[in-house]
Amino acid sequence: MGTGELTGFLAGLCVAVLPMLAAGFWLGRRTARQRSLGGLGTPVEHATFETLHTASLAAPPLRAGLTEETARKSARRLRTLLGTDALCLTDDQAVLAWDGVGEHHRAEITERLLGPLETGRGEAFRLKCDEPDCPLRWAVVAPLTVDDRVHGALVACAPGESAVLVRAAGEVARWVSVQLELADLDRSRTRLIEAEIKALRAQISPHFIFNSLAVIASFVRTDPERARELLLEFADFTRYSFRRHGDFTTLADELHAIEHYLALVRARFGERLSVTLQIAPEVLPVALPFLCLQPLVENAVKHGLEGKAVTAGGKSHISITAQDAGAEALVVIEDDGVGMDPALLRRILAGEGSPSGGIGLCNVDERLRQVYGDDHGLVIETAVGAGMKITARLPKYQPGVHSGGRLPRE
Repeated sequence: MGTGELTGFLAGLCVAVLPMLAAGFWLGRRTARQRSLGGLGTPVEHATFETLHTASLAAPPLRAGLTEETARKSARRLRTLLGTDALCLTDDQAVLAWDGVGEHHRAEITERLLGPLETGRGEAFRLKCDEPDCPLRWAVVAPLTVDDRVHGALVACAPGESAVLVRAAGEVARWVSVQLELADLDRSRTRLIEAEIKALRAQISPHFIFNSLAVIASFVRTDPERARELLLEFADFTRYSFRRHGDFTTLADELHAIEHYLALVRARFGERLSVTLQIAPEVLPVALPFLCLQPLVENAVKHGLEGKAVTAGGKSHISITAQDAGAEALVVIEDDGVGMDPALLRRILAGEGSPSGGIGLCNVDERLRQVYGDDHGLVIETAVGAGMKITARLPKYQPGVHSGGRLPRE
């Protein structure tokens, strides 16, 4: 099952669980004092609305994983969801956050966690308390599991034993587990994209570094000043390519790195390569995934210029344009090279072709889709002998996407 299918399954599970939460919430609240329904319909409809609203408020912290901070932020919402006097969230060792009365029961709860955490099965037990003013006499432990591994527990405390509370706590724990599993998927996606960036760097580096150093070495004796300039271009480009801060950059910075790259390519191929840049100033601040456009330019060089190397005096032209298109920046990279068989291109974008068939195309396409959605993948027009035109649509404003920022969370 792919990441998209698994996320859809989990979302469906959330939808299936919430009606049960609503039923449990209503049963737990049905004896409470009457409230004004505020035009929301029947008491059941009102309770369902409150349940869904409370669950929506508890979800965001949990999507960051199970920590002391996220447990503290979500515990109050979860206690409201269950209508209990106290509720705590634990990891696999200790209580992370306690909301409500009777916090002196922390040590006792911690001691009783061992069994449920080992077996993955819920448990209800009587609390020992010598304080006459403490209303807590009973606790229900519901494990929190992700991928069949127990990460912690949700513990609901009440004045007395209740079968409704046992069931409701179990359902809420299942819902919390789904949020933690989605958080785990987010972390996996982050690691995947970071691995793809590292792989892209590794893919570009050997080919580019070897040729660049060879060109610089060729100028050392004949034109030392030219060799020094190229060495600075090489240093600036590699410093940008291997930077470690953030996953996003600006269009201006990416184009600046491309200029360093093209300076080294021109030194190698001389007049055989001509480049035209048309950049609208208003799109320069637009944020985009780091190392997103440079691989496309390198692809144009490889299939535009290097593909003509067998022809004596073969020349190539590459054009790079970035235009303001309302809510988006429209970036087009076009070459007049040898082009590509569309069938081969489809295999490359599907991850089935040889890496030499299209440097970084699959990588960039996947990253754009992951960040902006499937409708923002690369649009590529090509045919054998007809060159290649690559279009990237970059939204000017996307939640979580900003220069120097980390990967966006869903």
